[in-house]
Amino acid sequence: MLSRKGLIPDDYLLTRLAEDVQQPKFKAKAGKARFVSKNGTCNVAHTNIREQGRFLQDVFTTLVDLKWLHTLIIFTMSFLCSWLLFGMVWWLIAFAHGDLYQRGDDFVPCVTDIHSFSSAFLFSIEVQVTIGFGGRMVTEECVSAIIILIIQNIVGLVINAIMLGCIFMKTAQANRRAETLIFSKHAVVSIRNNKLCFMIRIGDLRKSMIISATVRMQVVRRSTTEEGEVVPLDQIDIHMDNPVGTNGVFLVSPLIICHVIDKESPLYELSATDLLQEDIEVIVVLEGVVETTGITTQARTSYVGEEILWGQRFVPTVSAEDGMYAVDYSKFGNTVKVPTPCCSAKKLDEGGGIAQFKVNEGVTLRSSLRKRRGGAVVRRSKMDSH
Repeated sequence: MLSRKGLIPDDYLLTRLAEDVQQPKFKAKAGKARFVSKNGTCNVAHTNIREQGRFLQDVFTTLVDLKWLHTLIIFTMSFLCSWLLFGMVWWLIAFAHGDLYQRGDDFVPCVTDIHSFSSAFLFSIEVQVTIGFGGRMVTEECVSAIIILIIQNIVGLVINAIMLGCIFMKTAQANRRAETLIFSKHAVVSIRNNKLCFMIRIGDLRKSMIISATVRMQVVRRSTTEEGEVVPLDQIDIHMDNPVGTNGVFLVSPLIICHVIDKESPLYELSATDLLQEDIEVIVVLEGVVETTGITTQARTSYVGEEILWGQRFVPTVSAEDGMYAVDYSKFGNTVKVPTPCCSAKKLDEGGGIAQFKVNEGVTLRSSLRKRRGGAVVRRSKMDSH
């Protein structure tokens, strides 16, 4: 892992974890199932699939989705089986024509220098991979040998195209680019521009950009319809205020993605205590086009109630140094506490909104300062009397 080598700090999350890591760094409470894990994998098991033949209708995608070990085994066996199959065909042609037994000078074989199955197998490899050592060749004596030669060349080209394309697609998969797209380990809820907001931070470790990057958020929760139907995984889209004011984000430096908790928000009626008690999960999806390859990539993560810090905000990570901007990724996931109402946004609106909260907060601060000053005066008077 990069974090073990000291290249990446531990206070932010990579969208993908190494395959040898058996357990994630962050665990939710026991008994709570996550729809999307912190590293972006979907915790959904597909069982009782009866129509398994549908996967064979799209063989190329099935091969790309397989594990590397299975893909390499299929890659090797496809060539080996084709060589053995056509080696048997060449041996049968030689056996039927009598090439294995007749050695006269006037005898013209279908394929020269084939005396056993081993030589037929070697000739099959030479034909399919176009090696051509020069010792064996097809003569014009047998039409069947010429037809088999054409068929084997076509089959070999098809196998090369499919398997090499599969290997290329596996090495250039878009989820590999998502390794360097990072999310903050925690989400925060605090006041921003006089509004109660839900915020996360995203970043890209590479210098090559993600073109037309977009961020989507969904709340996954258990809900019940008006007819009494229970929806175990109700996915609700939530609106975001992107920092650049458009649908796309310019992901050159770490950005804070903000969602205003208003009347249309599914978080409108949730307070700081409700987040810890209710089974709620916020899914974040970052999607865009890789600048160097043109392939669309997607990175995902999620935040459960225990990972949402109420009353905190992210610290700045960008500073101007020597005529350029520097990003300190050691502060990527750092937060600081800020005055924030612990009630839900609904109760906050009913109580006068953020303006009334700031007025009350100001009165509280003034009273606390008076108490501190009064205590200091008492202490000074006691010291003077002594």
